[in-house]
Amino acid sequence: MDKKNLTIGILLFALGIGLMFYQGRHAPQPVPQQPPSPSAPVTTAAQPGAPAAASSAAATTHGFAQVAVANKEAQVFTLENEYVQVRFTNYGGAIRDVAFKRYAAVQGRTEPFVFNERHIDPMLAFTSESLPSLGRNAVYELVSQTGTEIVFRAVFENRVEVFRRYVLTSDNTPKDKGDPYVLRHEITMRNLTDQTQAFPGFALSIGTAAPVNAQDVGMHLKTGYKSGDDVEFVPRSDLEGGGFLGFGSHPPIAALPVDLPLKWASVHNQFFAGILTPDQPGRGMTTFRVPDLPKIEGTDRPTVGLAAAMGVESVTILPKGEKTLGFSFYAGPKEYPRLSNADIFKNDEDRVMDYGFFRLFSKILITMMNWIHGFVGNWGVAIIFTTLALKVLFVPLTISAAKSAKKMQKLSPLLAGIKEKYKDNPQKQQQATMELFKEHRVNPLGGCIPILITIPFFMGFFAMLQSTAELRFANFLWAHDLSLPDTVAHVWGFPINILPILLGATMVIQFRLTPTSPTMDPTQVKIMKFMPYIFTAFCYNLSCALSLYSTVNGLFTIGQQMVINRMKDPEETVAPAKAGPGGRKIKNVTPQK
Repeated sequence: MDKKNLTIGILLFALGIGLMFYQGRHAPQPVPQQPPSPSAPVTTAAQPGAPAAASSAAATTHGFAQVAVANKEAQVFTLENEYVQVRFTNYGGAIRDVAFKRYAAVQGRTEPFVFNERHIDPMLAFTSESLPSLGRNAVYELVSQTGTEIVFRAVFENRVEVFRRYVLTSDNTPKDKGDPYVLRHEITMRNLTDQTQAFPGFALSIGTAAPVNAQDVGMHLKTGYKSGDDVEFVPRSDLEGGGFLGFGSHPPIAALPVDLPLKWASVHNQFFAGILTPDQPGRGMTTFRVPDLPKIEGTDRPTVGLAAAMGVESVTILPKGEKTLGFSFYAGPKEYPRLSNADIFKNDEDRVMDYGFFRLFSKILITMMNWIHGFVGNWGVAIIFTTLALKVLFVPLTISAAKSAKKMQKLSPLLAGIKEKYKDNPQKQQQATMELFKEHRVNPLGGCIPILITIPFFMGFFAMLQSTAELRFANFLWAHDLSLPDTVAHVWGFPINILPILLGATMVIQFRLTPTSPTMDPTQVKIMKFMPYIFTAFCYNLSCALSLYSTVNGLFTIGQQMVINRMKDPEETVAPAKAGPGGRKIKNVTPQK
């Protein structure tokens, strides 16, 4: 019966996996909606007082956001420091794109990675849906430019003069005063009339993010925002169409609006982010699906990106008066030590790292790994030492759990006897089992609780390694990029990844060395034997950093378990024999081992 259940379980599991792959390849594709033309905005400017995010979303309900076509007449102006080159355009008076000088676009080449290279709007531009007359098609006048500052000017409806000032942090600015990836932006609105003017609510583009390479399936492509103390993320999958096994099928969504007061909003891929932090809370954010990005070299998969825009409330300007709105804009890598600098980022912008539920542990571990890297100079070695430090820290807990498991294993014959004796009386069976545990001083949870304490750290390590920008293009031994699988060759098109294979081998050895609980059902034992192979298949295309961590963790565990298995068991304290009737001691008839 056990073999039959095991076979059925494996077949159903394989069938489910096969159906998911089949569904992904053969599901009917929804017909894409016709995107709006950039030269013909769908809506006019938002009405005074209306949330900008809502109007922006309404503009895209009839079609997807379209990638802007480069205007040949646009003038480009540049501000730069040792870290970035920020290119501005007079069309929209905003940031066309940002080149990261210390991060190459392609490994082995000198060209820098460009954020917002293909976009629906320049970064910090008024979106065309919220203010068409000041958006990406509006020509701004260059007022002034220095090495660190640039100012643009335009006039809105002949009644409000709009100045857009950008200041880039210089190279010699102290770390507690600025960050080289941060720009200060100010929008000054001057009333040219003798009447009070209401400048309508608008939305500022945060940028367009795309997958970073052919292996990037968009899992880390998200927008995010902080409202109050809560930080939420909108993954690209929330805007995707399709369904599961044919159920819940729906076409892709063009845009998702959020109408909340926001402290910051962001758009990011796996390693780079744009974060807009207003001096006063913004109003709402809209996430746009961008389906027509150019295909990435090395894949025929359509490249789908995400864009975001933050809403700003309408502004009332007195006659001949002016109002200034201030913003901080970060366009740079997802480096936790940088984003956690509380002198610069005061609103938890480091949460854009998206470490999830175990973020506290991820923060501790990324700090430790960066500290170790400062000494060893190689990120692969830093991962190894951080993993070993974590394992050594939890050696006492692991040994305690292993000893408890060995004690439980020794009770296996007695537990089997109790199970057989009281097979028709579960209550008596449970009572006799607990008495046995008490008599032999065994805690049935003793093997679980110590391990549960370590899980948050290992989950935090796992989450941390997925979005650390420093690992991109970092090499280690045969691996040329710790953020990608360590593929060394292809056999009939199938990649040969060394570390996941080693990981699977370590898991098989671990299972054979680790004592199994005597209370575990035989079918469960058989499934557990099969799990290392399933886990290896799931982890086969993980990044080299994750595989390296898991493999080192497994090798240490094997060595540790071998030592534990050779440790002598402590002598159990035998309770003194109780006196029988007449003061005679009852003879211990327990058979000797």
